[in-house]
Formats: sequence, C-alpha cells, structure tokens
Amino acid sequence: MSANKTSNRLPLYLQISELLHREIGAGHWVPGERLPTEAQLAKDLDVAVGTLRKALDSLEKDGLLERRQGSGTYVKMPPEGGAIYQFFRLELLNGGGMPNAKTLSVTRMADPFVAKQLGRSDPERLLWRVRRLRNLNQQPIAAEEIWFDGRHAEALSAEDMHESLYMHYRESFNFWVTHVTDEISCQQAPAWASELLGLPEPSVLGWISRQAWANNGKVEEFSQTWFDPVVSRYMARWS
Repeated sequence: MSANKTSNRLPLYLQISELLHREIGAGHWVPGERLPTEAQLAKDLDVAVGTLRKALDSLEKDGLLERRQGSGTYVKMPPEGGAIYQFFRLELLNGGGMPNAKTLSVTRMADPFVAKQLGRSDPERLLWRVRRLRNLNQQPIAAEEIWFDGRHAEALSAEDMHESLYMHYRESFNFWVTHVTDEISCQQAPAWASELLGLPEPSVLGWISRQAWANNGKVEEFSQTWFDPVVSRYMARWS
C-alpha cells in the first residue's frame, strides 16, 4: 500500500533543524559560538520565527545548542552523527541551502555494473533504481540515480519513497547508513539528467559516485549524482 505523498515530506521545522545540524557539523559554527539572532536567522532561512524556534528547541533537546537567557543561542557541542542529511555534501555556491528531493521514477531491474558496486555476486540480481531531482532552497541543482537491493521490497512506487532515503532505509528496511565513500569528478551527464536540469545536451557536470555502507557491514546503496557547478558545489569540512 502506498504511503500518503504528503506524509513523505519532512515537516518544515525538521528541515530547518536538519539544515542547522548539518551546518554545525560542517564547522560553520563551532562549540561556544553564538548563532545569529532568531530574527536574523529566520530572515536568512526565509521561515517564520515560530518555525525556527521549534527547530532550535529540537536541537537544544538533542544537546547541540544552549539557550542563554538575555544572551542568545550558542553551539554547545558538535553533532556525533544521526542527522538525516549528515552525508549530504552539496551546497549552493554562496553556502548552505535547504535540501529536498522529488522522486521521479522507481524501477526494478538488473544492472551488472551496479550489482558489482553493491558487492552482489549475481549480475542478474534485481535491484531498485530511484531517479530524483535534488533541490536546494527550491532551486534544482542535481539529478540523482540511486540503487539498492531488490530484496528490500517486492513493490515500490515514487509515492512510497520518503524524500530522505536514509530515513526510509531506517524506517522501512531496518538498516542505516554508517559511512560513505565518494568519488568526485566531472562527467558528461546522461540525456535524462541534462533534460531534468534544463541544460543543453551534451553537458559536462560535476559528478559524484557514492557507495554507502550500512550497520550490517554491507554496501547497501550505490548512487550517481550529476550536479550543476554553475549553481552548486560539493563541499566537505572537518574540524
């Protein structure tokens, strides 16, 4: 039975919470640093102050932030993982951006190359292929092709898929991603990706090839992402 499409979207306050969680983890704000005022942060993120406060409350409960009466909101500690978007590395050229995704198609099929990337010995093994449009601040930036083992579900549709696949894996497939390996390069985008982003064909775009390992020690996801370098970039920060 397909899930209600609306229920597959993260509530806005949780999107904001995840965005701030990711920004703190990326080192934009460090422990002890004060965040901008609620009014300024709400303006920067284009959300109501009430929505922002709900997001800040969530982060405070998680131990990442500390509210100091009359002084402001401070970063208490860096996150130790667990954010829905903790492995999401694309951002707008001027930094940040609230991610969301639109699932375009879900297809069950065999692909020997992908089976090998997933560590599956049978090249004819049925796999699920998900194609999505990735947005930051509602601006299209990337075309995503994501693969996982067909054994996880007998039937899937675009309406079944949560916009955060990592959340979907945890809630529906009973595994979660623990670490990833990314290969970054430039590549001529396939026709469907160029068309999706409104770019001429052929177009050479930024390209990310990712293997994602789960808590069971297996590669449970392989993906390829073609992103438009005119509006976005891949960024990894450590602190």
